[in-house]
Amino acid sequence: MAVQEARQGGADPAAHEGGCTCGDCPHGAREGHRRAVAAFLVKRDEYATGQGLPAAVAHSASASRQWVSEELAQAAEAVAERGRAEGAAWLARLWRRTAVVVWAGVVVLLLVQALTAIGAGWTSARTAGLLSAVLVAGALTAASWFHRARGGALAPVVGEDNRLSTSRAVAGSWVLFLAFAVLVLVGRLAAASGHRERDALIDGLELARGAGVVTVLAVVCGIAVLVRRVVGLRVQGQRLQKVRAHRPRAADLLTDDSGRGSFADIQYVVINGVALAFAAVRLARRPDQLPDLPWGLAVVVLVSAGTYLAGKYAEGGRPVILSVVRAREAGDLDAPIRTGDDIEIRGTGFVPAGAQGADRLARMVVRVGAVNVHVPLVPVVGGFDNPTDDLLTVPVPAEVEPGRVDVQVVTAAGVETNRYTIDVTE
Repeated sequence: MAVQEARQGGADPAAHEGGCTCGDCPHGAREGHRRAVAAFLVKRDEYATGQGLPAAVAHSASASRQWVSEELAQAAEAVAERGRAEGAAWLARLWRRTAVVVWAGVVVLLLVQALTAIGAGWTSARTAGLLSAVLVAGALTAASWFHRARGGALAPVVGEDNRLSTSRAVAGSWVLFLAFAVLVLVGRLAAASGHRERDALIDGLELARGAGVVTVLAVVCGIAVLVRRVVGLRVQGQRLQKVRAHRPRAADLLTDDSGRGSFADIQYVVINGVALAFAAVRLARRPDQLPDLPWGLAVVVLVSAGTYLAGKYAEGGRPVILSVVRAREAGDLDAPIRTGDDIEIRGTGFVPAGAQGADRLARMVVRVGAVNVHVPLVPVVGGFDNPTDDLLTVPVPAEVEPGRVDVQVVTAAGVETNRYTIDVTE
């Protein structure tokens, strides 16, 4: 209240910074999102135990279910709005953090060079390496500032679904490393005084010296471009469901969209990380040429890239309705499907990866004939009993005409299932 009064009264805007926890500004976006999530979880668990229902709907199971679903859907949308605001504020702050990490790496390189120079002495290669690191860090810092609203230096590796792209991150790492290696050779060439030394440095750029590392660079960059094309075509063809994340996370490099560890991603990151470490050591040992990555290690990287690409082709799949039956409670008599009855839609892929949040679940729709029925949210303590990935329960609306009608599910990602025909009687 004090913060709101100060803002309305034209007080110093600096009072709204730092430790602000109101959630109404970027400084308090994270706290506002945390509070909104906590309030939603409390409300969901209360409704799951039958608390908080108004007397007007408490006597009817269908009316109370519909009322609870609407209340939770509105609360979930408020939480999602807070999440998007927190994600935007996080991205706006990220460019400073990336710049700090980059320059911290330069300081670490300086310390390592200073320690290893004891006894051996300072060489022109160490100077060239340090200057190259400063140039790369300066370029990354400038790029971070220009893209400060989109995540700074990480903007190029953030995918269209607002998650960190594993293929782009790996390709970007190799590009930065080889740019650094070439700059080291340029620095040494500029400082060389003798013709023989300059010729040796130029020979270090020959393809025969760096064929392995150049091949790896070409493959990982090609994989980054190809994966983007493959994912885009599969989404457009409704063979892959993609849901946008609120913000990128470091775990995106090793997990799928639902946050579970992905073997294809993990092995791709680990093997390329090991190969990069080997190439860095080779560059430190032989700063007069491109890192000569052995063909054995290069082939391992190529196999890893092929596995990663195959994993991208294999993931996902279109949601499918396998059967539709009349929902039956204990004590009910067996009967055909009538208007007003609940039906169970059984199948697979109804909840896309990353769409387990209540705001995403509330967007699911079932078409019964020409009528769109929003799937009701049925809370239980700790989660939701409806909808699930393989089972949906919805009522048959009174507007549906008796006869043969088609049932179709539209997921939160906008993907439509096959049509399943049922008979509705009077």
